[in-house]
Amino acid sequence: MDRRLLAAPAALGLVALSACGPGDGSASSHGSAAAKDGTITVVASFYPLQHAAEQIGGRHVQVSNLTKPGAEPHDLELTPKDVATLSRADLAIYEKGLQSAVDTAVADTAPDKALDVATAADLSLMHGETIGADGHDHAGESAEEHAGHSHGEGAKDPHFWLDPLRYAKVSQAIADRLGQVDPAHAADYDANLKAFTGRLTALDQELAAGLKGCTNRTIVTSHAAFGYLADRYRLRQVAISGLSPEEEPEPAKLAQIATYAKAHRVTTIYAETLVSPAVAQTVAKETGAQTAVLDPIEGITDASAAKDYVGVMQANLAALKKGQSCP
Repeated sequence: MDRRLLAAPAALGLVALSACGPGDGSASSHGSAAAKDGTITVVASFYPLQHAAEQIGGRHVQVSNLTKPGAEPHDLELTPKDVATLSRADLAIYEKGLQSAVDTAVADTAPDKALDVATAADLSLMHGETIGADGHDHAGESAEEHAGHSHGEGAKDPHFWLDPLRYAKVSQAIADRLGQVDPAHAADYDANLKAFTGRLTALDQELAAGLKGCTNRTIVTSHAAFGYLADRYRLRQVAISGLSPEEEPEPAKLAQIATYAKAHRVTTIYAETLVSPAVAQTVAKETGAQTAVLDPIEGITDASAAKDYVGVMQANLAALKKGQSCP
């Protein structure tokens, strides 16, 4: 049984007790104490939502993150203190479908105070097998031809933030909701939003220019986190694992990926920061490729290439330009 599904409900009986206890310095300790000084308490379920809330809210908000630095957000389990923090927040920001424990806790403790960003993100991409059982790319086939091959059931790709323009849409939704919760500072939220989306627009332009002339447009990644980035900048993602990096690929899948990589002259296999690079290294060894880091920015740690979203995206661009032979 999935412990993530049990974590939040099991904690609910302890919410009242936990909410009255002293803070321990964790990310959830802002709580009601912050509200007393006039700031808005915001709980974000993982880093990109935390970052957007901080950039837009500025000095008017206290933002905490349910996913601790270094933790993999897909597998988040909530403690009783986390659930208590969620129940006390003025606003909870999450993405339904990404973290099942958060979905359950929001539904049980804070449904009227929560913002689900999935709608604003326009999760239009469905993840499925990029290559078929024969190891060939079927992306250019007609629907009838494609149906003749074996493909896994698709699921919506939640990694919207790797497309800066989708991230900007989500940021707009966060600013709108903050303005509703705290109308006295709505003008400040709008001004901060304008500045933040300006940085995201500049980042989009930098990515578009940097990836325009790549010799090889196929990126082989550890897990299927880069679909929106690939779609925006006309790359082709081939993922070793699925939407969760914890999925263990079968040996046959690894062989298919290796065959595909060789056929398409892939020279770089991309690993990431929060999970083991072992699988990417296995494919690289099989194909004679090198490895490089492509960060899905699900969290910022000391191992991250920069200290914030824009900086890590710029590091990703540098890695892609080198790995894909871009001018």
